[in-house]
Amino acid sequence: MTESVKIPLWLLLIISVFAAWAFLDRLIIPGIKLVFRKRLTLFISELNKRLDLELPAFTLISRRILIERLVYDPQVLEAAKEYSQEQGISNKAAIEKVKRYAREIVPSFNAYIYFRPLSWMNKFLSRLLYRVRIGFADEKSLARVDRQSSVVFIMNHRSNMDYILLAYLAINRVALSFAAGEWARIFPVKQLARAMGAFFVRRGSKNPLYRCVLARYVQMATEAGVVQAIYIEGKLPKDGRLCEPKVGLLDYMLRSFNPKGRRDLVFIPVGINYDRVLEDRTLLLGADPGTKKKSLASAIRITLFFIIHNLWLMFSGGWHRFGYAVVNFGTPVSMRRYLKSHRVDFSKMTKEARIKKVKVLASKLMDEVAKLIPVIPVSLVSYVFIENQDKSLSQIEVKAEVQGLIGRLEKNGAHVYIPRSDRDYAVEVGLRMLTLRHLVLEENNLFRASPQEIKLLSFYANSIVHLVRPEKTKGKGIQN
Repeated sequence: MTESVKIPLWLLLIISVFAAWAFLDRLIIPGIKLVFRKRLTLFISELNKRLDLELPAFTLISRRILIERLVYDPQVLEAAKEYSQEQGISNKAAIEKVKRYAREIVPSFNAYIYFRPLSWMNKFLSRLLYRVRIGFADEKSLARVDRQSSVVFIMNHRSNMDYILLAYLAINRVALSFAAGEWARIFPVKQLARAMGAFFVRRGSKNPLYRCVLARYVQMATEAGVVQAIYIEGKLPKDGRLCEPKVGLLDYMLRSFNPKGRRDLVFIPVGINYDRVLEDRTLLLGADPGTKKKSLASAIRITLFFIIHNLWLMFSGGWHRFGYAVVNFGTPVSMRRYLKSHRVDFSKMTKEARIKKVKVLASKLMDEVAKLIPVIPVSLVSYVFIENQDKSLSQIEVKAEVQGLIGRLEKNGAHVYIPRSDRDYAVEVGLRMLTLRHLVLEENNLFRASPQEIKLLSFYANSIVHLVRPEKTKGKGIQN
C-alpha cells in the first residue's frame, strides 16, 4: 500500500487539467453564478421600485427556455404539422425550421446591460447628436395607466435613431422591447439589440410557419406584460411623408387579447421628428427606382466616412449638433374601453372580419400619431422654401413666412416646438442647419432653395405637410 506508483508526465498533466476543471465547474463557477444571481436579483428589485411599469418575469426568463416554450407551443406545433403536410416534408424537418425561426426571433434581454452600459450609450449618442426635447406629453392620462397593463408605444418611423432616442427618454419609466428589422442583423448591432430586448422581424414574409412563430412570440410577450414599441408604418418613409399603417403586429396582439383578462392592452401614440435625419440621402436614393442598390461594403464605407468627417469637425471646432430631436407622447388608448365602446371582440372573429376591424383601429392610431409629429425649426423653414422655390427671401421675409405658417399649424392643432420660446431663434436655427448643409443658399443676405436639393428640402417639409393642410394632403406629400 505504501509503494510509489510512477505515471508519465503527460498523464499527470491531463489528470491535473481535469481536476482543475472539475474544481472550477463544481465549486468556483456555481459560487460565482450564485453571487451574480443575488446581485442581479437585488438590482432588479431596486429597479422595480423606481420604474413606472415593473419588469415582467417574462423578460427575465432564460432565452433558451423561451425558445423551447415557443417551439413546443401547441399552436406552433399544429402549424408545423400543417406545414409539413403542405410542403411534403417530415414533421421533424418542420420542427427544425421552427427552432431556427425561434432562435432568430427571441431576444436575450439583460437587465443590467440594458439599464447600465446600454442606457449610458443611448444617453451619450442622443445628446451627442441632438438637442433632445420632450415637446408634449399627456402626463395626466399617462399617469392613469394601470401598472399591470400591457403597454405598447405606437410610433412613426423617422430614423434608425428612433429606438435609441425613445429608450433614452423612457429609461426611468420602462424597459422597452421593439421589433427590429433587417438593418439590425449586422454585427455588433444584432447582439446589442438582442440584449436591449429587441425581437427580430422579417418584413413582408409570406411564410405561414414563420408568421405563426412570430405571432405566438408577440402574443406571449404581450400577455406577459412586456412593454413594446412598434413602428406602425412598418418601414422608414423614403420621401419624408408618413406611410400607410401596417396591421401585422397589431393583429397578432389583438387576436389573443381577452378584455376580461388580468391585463388591459394599452396603446400609447408617439410622434418623433428630427432637424436632421442621419439616413436622409440614403432614403431618397431608395425612393428612386432607377438607383442601383448599394452593396453592404459601400454602405459601410459611406458610414465610416460620415463618422470620420464629423469627428474631424469636432476636433477642429467646426462641428454642430444635428439640431433638435423632439418626441411627443399622446393620450393612451385602452383596448378594454375601445372594444366595449365599439362592441367588438377580436378573439371571436373570422380572419377577414378581424383584419377589417384591425385596419380601422390602425387608421385611428395612425391619425393620433400623425397629430403628434413635432413641428421643429428645420421642417418649418424647409416648408417655407419649398413653397417659395423660385424666390430669394431676406431673413425678415423668412421669419414672416414662418410666423404665418406657425399660425396655420396652431390653428390645426399641431404641436409646434419653439426652442427657448423664441420664434426668431427658431428660424435662425432652421436657417443655420439648412445653409450649413447647402440645402439653402445665401447670396447678398438673401436666401433661396438650392435647385439641386429640392428633393431633400421636400423630405423635411413632408414631415409636417399633413399638419399644414390636413384636408388636402392625407396620404400625400409635397410633389416635385
